[in-house]
Amino acid sequence: MEEIQGEETMPYQWLKRSRKKLSGGLIRRASSKKKRDMGRYPAETQIGERKLKHIRTRGGNHKHRLLKDEFINILDQSSGETQKVRILNVLENKANREYARRRIITKGCVVDTEAGKAKITSRPGQHGVLNGVLLDKKEVEK
Repeated sequence: MEEIQGEETMPYQWLKRSRKKLSGGLIRRASSKKKRDMGRYPAETQIGERKLKHIRTRGGNHKHRLLKDEFINILDQSSGETQKVRILNVLENKANREYARRRIITKGCVVDTEAGKAKITSRPGQHGVLNGVLLDKKEVEK
């Protein structure tokens, strides 16, 4: 497991209003930019050897940004058992169609694992772990 310390470079400013009025004139800023309005780049978690990044957030709290991981904790709801299995591929991602092609894992995406299809229930860019629920169980060949 490789850990990277420190902040990312060049954060975005999110959720800005348009600077144009309906009449076409410019809206002047009432206040300057604040650190609390700062955004960060998305984690874009991929399949690979585990790589985690610790980020200090407002109030001295921490987020664990999962950059890469090859295993997922899967809950089988029929038996109530949890197991750690290898991720094979990202099948679909409702957050962004492009993410499925690039094999990026976010909350709600469906991944193919050794145990079968699973839906991600955790937020890997916030929690630093991959948890999921088993959707379709694969039959084990003997």
